[in-house]
Parts: sequence; structure tokens; C-alpha cells
Amino acid sequence: MRALKHFVRLLFSLSTTVLIGGLVTAALVRLSPGFGASEQELDPMRDAAALRAREAARPEQGAFFSYSVRHTVAMFRGDLGISRNWNRPVAGLLSERWPVTAQLMAVGILGGWALALAFALPGAIYPARIWNAIGAAFSGLLLCLPSAALALLIFFYAGPVRAVMALAVFPRVFQFLRNLLSHAVAQPHVMAAQARGIGRSRILLWHILPVAAPQILALAGVSVSMAFGAAVAVEVVCDYPGIGQLAWKAALARDLPLLVTLTMLVTLATQLANSLAEMPASRRGAARA
Repeated sequence: MRALKHFVRLLFSLSTTVLIGGLVTAALVRLSPGFGASEQELDPMRDAAALRAREAARPEQGAFFSYSVRHTVAMFRGDLGISRNWNRPVAGLLSERWPVTAQLMAVGILGGWALALAFALPGAIYPARIWNAIGAAFSGLLLCLPSAALALLIFFYAGPVRAVMALAVFPRVFQFLRNLLSHAVAQPHVMAAQARGIGRSRILLWHILPVAAPQILALAGVSVSMAFGAAVAVEVVCDYPGIGQLAWKAALARDLPLLVTLTMLVTLATQLANSLAEMPASRRGAARA
């Protein structure tokens, strides 16, 4: 019964968040300057009256609330709408581009976590401050560089562009991971194990990581949204045909159907990742209660 209530609350939270995200996006796009205008209006060879009539006939030009309701209902039926800028079904655009973004995000998450663990774990096992200082300096330097600037720099010198994803995710993960491990090391049972002379690797595997595991899983879920934010900059700067570039071009073109769909899908994916990451912590809290 408790699991059913938790599932209902989770479903209600996901649905509410996704709908609010879509409505807010639609409102911002409708109120943005240039909405409803197109490049074809600048062509003197085209009939301006015919262009205005065609633009007015588009469904997104109607009443805001009625269009939002119709678009949301159509999405639940599998119809994601027609892109105004590409004049193609949104579902087709997403199916073509999501593998590129998924690959970039996978490289960023795996590479960023590998670097974060490489700097954070030795600092937790060995009390030497030099390793923590090197990791903090490296992550602080990368935090000062925007993902777009880093991508442009590596692209200019013909470096591995996918490495930008790992370098963008690493500093954000490292800061939280180092704090989590430091808090776990300071626990009384860890200090008692160290006083008894237990090996450092055994302390890490059996005393430190189990304590920090729920928070580490939650951080893994948050890193999904971090990777997507970095993917947008990398795809735009390096001309990668992924979801991030699609969202950027849709924003420039005020493509309402595409922007609303992308916002709702990204919100849903982020909320699902966070919810799955929080499940171990919630189960642990329920077991203690």
C-alpha cells in the first residue's frame, strides 16, 4: 500500500512538473519579440497578405490556453506536432538527433565521473592534502571556463571535442563528491576502523562508500541534467546535429511546437533521473523509520 501511494505521488509530481514546464515555455515563447514572424516576410517577391494569412492559420497563433491544451492532449496520443521552422514532424526530428546527444551525454557522464573519482577517492583514503589541492585547483579552473568557450578552444586546436563533455561535468561532480566522502570519513565508525588498523582499501569499500552511496546515486541523477546543459553548448559551437542544437535553433526561430515538446521531454527525463536516484535514500529512510 505504501509503495502504491509513493508511485501515485511520483506520477502526480512528474505530470505536474512536465505540464508546468510546457505551459511556462509556451508563455515565454508567445511573449518573446519576433514570435509569429518569419524570414519569408522579408522576401519582396512574396505576397505579404498571403503570408500573413498563412501564419494566422497556424494552430499556435490561436488562443494560448486552448492551443496548450490541444497540444498537450495530442502529445499524450503520440502526436508531437509539426515544427514551424523545419516544416517536419517533431517526432522525426527527435528520432534523428537523439542518438548524437545520447552519445555526447554518455561520454560526459562517464568521463566526468571517472575524473572525479580519480581525484576524490585518493583524497578520502590518504590524508595528504596535496592531492585534494590539485583536484580543487583543476576543478576550479574548469568551473571558470564556460562549456561553450572550452568547446571552441578545443575545436580551434583540433582536439577531441567529446572530451569537452567530460571536462564540463567533472568539476561539478567533483565538488559534491569530495564533500560527501569527507563527511563519510568523519563518521565515528570510520574513525574506529582506522584506529583498529584496518586497511585503507577495506575501509573505503566497507565503511565509506556504503555510507555515501545514497547521496552518490542522487548526484549521479543530477549529473544527467549537467551533461545535457553542456551538450547544448558543445553541439551549437561544434555543429553537432543533436537535441541541444535543435533546441537552440528552435529558440532562435521561436518554434513553439518544437520548443514546448523539447522542454516537456527534457523535464520528464530530468525528473525521472532524479526520482530514480532518490529511491535508495527514501528506502533507507523508510527502513530506519
